[in-house]
Formats: sequence, structure tokens, C-alpha cells
Amino acid sequence: MQILCRMIAIATIPAWMAIYSTPAAAQTFDERWFIIPKAQAEPAPEGLDQTKKDETQTPPSTPQQAQPLIPEEPSKDRLGAQSSNRVFSGKASYYSYFKGKTASGSSFDRNRLTAAHRRLPFGTKLRVTHGSRSVIVTVNDRGPFVRSRVLDLSLAAARSLGITDRGVAQIRAEVL
Repeated sequence: MQILCRMIAIATIPAWMAIYSTPAAAQTFDERWFIIPKAQAEPAPEGLDQTKKDETQTPPSTPQQAQPLIPEEPSKDRLGAQSSNRVFSGKASYYSYFKGKTASGSSFDRNRLTAAHRRLPFGTKLRVTHGSRSVIVTVNDRGPFVRSRVLDLSLAAARSLGITDRGVAQIRAEVL
């Protein structure tokens, strides 16, 4: 029985050492990441061309064919879509220990009512509500960089909403 255990140990230990003999730190960056495929751009297929080659771009020759460019009267549906405010909700956090410039180029001041959003244009005003409290902030930065959050608030905005003790809170935001 002892001989059988020694034979198994002699056979498995060298095989195990061969698998784990090269630490990752000894490898170069390229050797560790060689399995990730390189991005390659291919030309668009012929069938997906967005321009129509068979149509000519000549203006109409007679006045009867020419139609004046009169702007279309906006329908009530379009006006309703333009006037309705965008509302979103989710988790918001705050940041206060940042010195430097925001993504918009302005200096960060934690005592101003500002916020960071991933896609809203800089200068957008938001009404942020948490519970019964609400505050109007201006988007001047990009973020948050945590996927589950929708807004990063300045310290002043977080204090106004009363979320500084929690750090992260459920909010509702309305674009003004």
C-alpha cells in the first residue's frame, strides 16, 4: 500500500509542478492576454449601402415639379413629447473630496448644487427628489462610474437631500 501511494505521489507531483511552475508575474503582458482577439475593421457589405446610386441628385427642371420647402406644422403628439419632462430614478451617491476640474472644464466646488450624469448635456437642470426633500442641481460632470448608480451629487446637494449619512440613496430626477 505504501509503495502504491509513493508511486502515485511520484507520478502526480511532477505533473502538478509543470502546470503551476510559471507564475503569472514572470509572463509579459502580451503572453497573458494573447487569447483576447484583436479588433479588426471590415468594409461594409455591398447590400447595406445607405445611398441610392440609381437616383440622380438633379433639381426638378420645371416649376410645377418644384415644391417649396415649407416647414411642417408640428402635431400635438410632437408638442406633447417635447414638453414632457424626462424622469428617471435610481441610486445616487455623492462625492466631495475632489480637487480639480470637472468634465465640463469648470472647477469642482463641493458647496455648489451640481451633479454628474453619464449622458445628459452639461448645464442641464435636474430636480432631484429623495423622500420629501428635493433640490435643483446643474449637470457639470460625467459619472457615476459605478454601474448601478444614475447620479453623482455634490456634497451640498447630498446635504440638501439628507443622504450624507448613507452615502447612497434611492432618488427620482426630473429634467427641467
